[in-house]
Amino acid sequence: MAPRLSNRPSRHVRAPWGGLWLLLIIISHAAVASADEDYYKLLGISREASTKEIRQAFKKLALTMHPDKNPNDASAHEKFLKINRAYEVLKDEDLRKKYDKYGEKGLDEQQGGRYESWNYYRYDFGIYDDDLEIITLDRGDFDAAVNSGELWFINFYFPRCSHCHELAPTWREFAKDMDGIIRIGAVNCGDNSRLCRSKGVNSYPSLYVFRSGMNPEKFFGDRSKGGLTKFAMQFVKSRVTELWQGNIFSEIERAFVSRVGWLITFCADSGDCLEAQTRQKLSGMLDGLVNVGWTDCSTQAELCENFDVTSSTTAFFPPGSTLQQKGSVLYLKSLDAREIYAEVLKHLPDLESLTKDSFDNKLAHHRWLISFTFGQNTLATHEYKKLSVLLKEDHIQVGKVDCLTEPELCSSLYIQKPSIAVFKGLGVHNFEIHHGKDVLYNIVAFAKESVSAHVTTLRPENFPSHEKEPWLVDFFAPWCPPCRALLPELRKASIQLFGQMKFGTLDCTIHEGLCNMYNVHAYPTTVIFNKSSIHEYEGQHSADGILEFIQDLVSPVVVTLTPDTFQQLVKKRKSSETWMVDFYAPWCGPCQALLPEWRRMARMLNGMISAGSVDCQKHHGFCQGENVRAYPEIRLYPQNSNRGDQYQSYNGWHRDAHSLRTWAMGSLPRASVDLTPEDYRNKILGGTQHWVVDFYAPWCGPCQHFAPVFELLARMVKGKVRAGKVDCQAHYQTCQEAGIRAYPSVRFYPYLGSKKRDQEGEHINSRDANVIADILERRLQELSPWLQGKSSKFKDEL
Repeated sequence: MAPRLSNRPSRHVRAPWGGLWLLLIIISHAAVASADEDYYKLLGISREASTKEIRQAFKKLALTMHPDKNPNDASAHEKFLKINRAYEVLKDEDLRKKYDKYGEKGLDEQQGGRYESWNYYRYDFGIYDDDLEIITLDRGDFDAAVNSGELWFINFYFPRCSHCHELAPTWREFAKDMDGIIRIGAVNCGDNSRLCRSKGVNSYPSLYVFRSGMNPEKFFGDRSKGGLTKFAMQFVKSRVTELWQGNIFSEIERAFVSRVGWLITFCADSGDCLEAQTRQKLSGMLDGLVNVGWTDCSTQAELCENFDVTSSTTAFFPPGSTLQQKGSVLYLKSLDAREIYAEVLKHLPDLESLTKDSFDNKLAHHRWLISFTFGQNTLATHEYKKLSVLLKEDHIQVGKVDCLTEPELCSSLYIQKPSIAVFKGLGVHNFEIHHGKDVLYNIVAFAKESVSAHVTTLRPENFPSHEKEPWLVDFFAPWCPPCRALLPELRKASIQLFGQMKFGTLDCTIHEGLCNMYNVHAYPTTVIFNKSSIHEYEGQHSADGILEFIQDLVSPVVVTLTPDTFQQLVKKRKSSETWMVDFYAPWCGPCQALLPEWRRMARMLNGMISAGSVDCQKHHGFCQGENVRAYPEIRLYPQNSNRGDQYQSYNGWHRDAHSLRTWAMGSLPRASVDLTPEDYRNKILGGTQHWVVDFYAPWCGPCQHFAPVFELLARMVKGKVRAGKVDCQAHYQTCQEAGIRAYPSVRFYPYLGSKKRDQEGEHINSRDANVIADILERRLQELSPWLQGKSSKFKDEL
């Protein structure tokens, strides 16, 4: 079944000219707001729903509301488009942030215009979402998982991949067998294409083992349960020790000295002994806390008798315990690994308790992870006992504070519910609270990141309202998934900008008054405070996006135009100059959504096309005179124009930086040339110039995306290296002879003083103009002495 399309509504906000300016703006706002449908209500989910919960809710609705299931309902198509658009927006962190902040008016209408057949949603959609033993990872939590120190085996799959579906039953059985030994994960590359590309995944299914501190290991073997198990187990460090008369006492004593206990199953002729697989699971689950061993009583009868074992028994020996000390040894009746695990954790020593009196001294000069509780003791809080082992190498101590017995201490830190916080060894006021998933691997990753980063949890007492140094403050709500996704990126940015800018986060559910003071009503709202200047960040949830925004503040690439400067710079531009101008209104949702893309586009085009913006609320008379009737209005004022006021308007559906750049560069004279098979033979293989060549196919999406990048590259290397393009659809034989196997392919053909050149050239594995230009520059420098020598030798021969 072919994907279906929706009718596309207008994406501009009309400009309200006339005497009732302010009134019409308010009416326009109200009309847009009332037309919006709540995407969360459409899917029946809360605003704090995770990506997995969003996907599950949409699938449930898709199976009942799909037009294939409702052939007699004329409105089924439109109804399904609504829930499909809601899903497409809410599953994407950046789009979800825009929607939460601006509603539908801040979005591109392209999202949700296509949908698949009913069979796709029934059989191909979210293969592992309902499997408890398989953790579905998304872009927001992938790094935290694989950097936690735990061992992960992850299946990167694509919903339409038949091999992925064939593997699914085996992967589920494998996950059940390995539960507790290693973490089994899955990534849906249909929903997380950017994540999969960043990990080098280009075929499905791709199976990788991840652990912090080691390179990912790809699985190439037989995809049977046995093959998967054999591969995975070579990375498992925990071991089950067979104990006998010659080693048992020395092993126990050595462990007790290190404050590590022993879980031992004695296997006799009668009773139930833990199976080998269960022992291995427990060894992985208790790794670092408790050693796991077993004894064969049929060969070690005297040893078992010394331990008062007459039938198969499993016992936990805490450090210092003895058989003579009544109650010190825990005898376990269960044969289930998870039940045994929970019982052993309960009997392990608790975390160190801190009080108001000891808090300041303990945290003054040491890094601590503190669990703030309110009297409760659940399996999750018992699992925190593993944190000391998992964070030992990072020199992070672990403790707890009970807020029921220390209310004054918790109140001073604005701790109002069970929380995890990392104190960075710089005093009790420099800490960061964890707002991610309450699972061990997420907490460990947070702790490791936090102690190395420079992000502080803000309170009224330390809010930077009058600071001399610049601050980036993230106003957020813990229930907001885009907020939680942004926090790790803030930590990365804080490391790169250490010494230049300070970073802090403010929880608006606790400090509502402070957030209201700065008119913050949507989350996350990220603001730069630079003395008296305040700048709100609009951009992608990434460290790179934040760095780019700050770079723009220091060195703006977009010129703020007034009527006078527009006249001087744009209308009276030089014949060689091209300008792009964004006419906008600050209250207009689509204009606000365009802002970060406009800045990004300006950076991409810097040096080729100038970019400016005109505030039409401030200069409404001027905009009216320029015939601007809707916002945002994007215009290109071309070079070599007979009239200064001549322009082209942008009418494309996509207002992202790449689409705008592609459109703009189409107005410039080309710096690259198209090559025919004859050109390829005569100029590339037989010419006397250096060439860089883009082999592409017109139907290839990545090729279309790369086309303006290659054109930019052609301008960057002009005068040193010539740039050409070969259409592999029209000239298939030429591309085959050149050894082209994928599109786009970039090859460098250096002139080596001979007319005979290697047909395949030198492959360049990058699609970044700056990277390719650097590679070419290095190659030219390497070739320069050689070519000069060739030239001298040729002159001598003459």
